[in-house]
Amino acid sequence: MTRRRRIFEDQSYVHFVTFSCYKRRHLLAHESICKIILGNLDRQLNRFAAACHGFVLMPDHVHVLLQFQEPGQLASFLQQWKQQASFHARKAITESLPELSRALATGDPFWQPGYYDFPIESKEKYLEKLDYSHQNPVRAGLVKHAAAYRWSSARWYELRKFAGVTITPIDTLS
Repeated sequence: MTRRRRIFEDQSYVHFVTFSCYKRRHLLAHESICKIILGNLDRQLNRFAAACHGFVLMPDHVHVLLQFQEPGQLASFLQQWKQQASFHARKAITESLPELSRALATGDPFWQPGYYDFPIESKEKYLEKLDYSHQNPVRAGLVKHAAAYRWSSARWYELRKFAGVTITPIDTLS
């Protein structure tokens, strides 16, 4: 971990985080798996008293904007979220999704190791990263409008529809 990353992790920034499924497999292309990932995100948010400012679950990767009350929690949060989510997702895949089971070899991890963290220091950068996340399904050709994509906080921002986890809007940022 670089010195710059340690400095940011030790402060209460909004973190724009990206991580991928192992070998960019489309393991998040099924509704039941997305529900598991969001359910585990919600549990971790409550456990860490963290805020989710936005997210998108793409078929092969995740973008999320997170903020913690205490600095230095990001790595632990992500480790626990990814670990719990992959455990429950693997179980669901094994029990009821044989088409995904074939794509996930027995010894392969669910997630690619690690994550990319971009600390956000301004409202402008926050809006840029939030829009980037929300437009991801549109750019990928999955939907025509961001709010039409079920696995994104764009539904909450544009339509005020529950997105699977509680969203803390930008107005609450200091």
